[in-house]
Amino acid sequence: MTAVLAGSARYLIGPWYAANYTHYLPDGYIDLKGTDERAVRLPAMAAVAATTALVTDTYDPRTLSAANAAVRTHNLIRTLAARHRANNTNTGNRWGGGWQTALWAYYTALAGWLFWDQLDATTRDHLVAMLVWEADRLTTGNSVHLIGTSGDQLYMTRRNGTVVTPGDSKAEEDNWSAAALSLAASMMPSHPNTARWTRRNIELLLAAAARPADLTSSASINGIRLSSWLQGTNIADDGTLENHARLHPLYMVAFDQSLYQGFVFGLANRAAPRAALHNINRTYAALVDKPFPLPGGGTSPIYRVNSAEIYYPEGNDWGTHFPFYFGNFDLLVSLTRQDQGISPSAAEWERLHNNAQLSLMSRFTDGRTYGAAEENTYYGREHRIGAMAGQTYLTLFLARNSTGNRLRWT
Repeated sequence: MTAVLAGSARYLIGPWYAANYTHYLPDGYIDLKGTDERAVRLPAMAAVAATTALVTDTYDPRTLSAANAAVRTHNLIRTLAARHRANNTNTGNRWGGGWQTALWAYYTALAGWLFWDQLDATTRDHLVAMLVWEADRLTTGNSVHLIGTSGDQLYMTRRNGTVVTPGDSKAEEDNWSAAALSLAASMMPSHPNTARWTRRNIELLLAAAARPADLTSSASINGIRLSSWLQGTNIADDGTLENHARLHPLYMVAFDQSLYQGFVFGLANRAAPRAALHNINRTYAALVDKPFPLPGGGTSPIYRVNSAEIYYPEGNDWGTHFPFYFGNFDLLVSLTRQDQGISPSAAEWERLHNNAQLSLMSRFTDGRTYGAAEENTYYGREHRIGAMAGQTYLTLFLARNSTGNRLRWT
């Protein structure tokens, strides 16, 4: 994990930053070159990787000093926060209020929180205003809608069986939105809206992992009775889910965003909600043990025995090489003990998948992971590696440190 984080951070705050941010604008900020996902999410993910590496002494200074890396990281954080609509009246270069912007705000605020002692008062105020704005927006939703009473849905399938978004689980959107709420509650425990953020965080976590059996379950998790609050489902009873019109393993491991709540609350010395662990064991079992038909006959699980290879039962439309997506999830599952009763254990799979990740990185000298476009077609592929590495490293750091395991759930 140290090698993955150090390499990714070195690439992102080094060559990638230098190629994209060459000058300051007249107002003193760098030019984000837009307000879309490419312009905002990518530098926010880079900031997470860089801040984590810098504050944990994991940063590799062989091509850029830690001091210069800190200046660049500060530029990303302060510019992203200043350009959010909570702090910016210019409609031409502001962002916020979109279907994915809670996630971008989470990344930016997380990087800022880690770097808090190095930030000026204006940047701190901007970070708070940005995160509060996005968190408050999410508390307007109900048991069906993410925000307000229309628009984005919480579920792929409604309680009555109506498929609202065929082939498109809402699990990922729910748990990345929950991330912003968890961070707001952890950073600002005395804020007047913290109770609302905390409640909505739990609701979104449970909606993200809701399965048909939950709709009649008498269980209550963090004060929410599943059978009465849930109005639909996002995963199947066997733990699988659909996205991009297929059963998609890459979106099954997107529950990493739920498990990151352990370190978010842990940094504030608080217990994370038990809701973040809901049905993780079932989804992980589907990766390791569930057999799926092979095109030529026979069956195979998604995780191939004694191999880092991943089997995609209905294909993968994102490319061919994703070992760290799975190794990252394996480690989180292992640290949170969500692999109970599953064999081989998550720790065994983590070694296989993350050794494959290190092999990909060993092809380059600058810390990057990917080469040919078809390996991973997402334009933020290096940034996704960095953001995952930063968050999982923090989880590992909290679980294994000189003061004892600080990952707690309530």
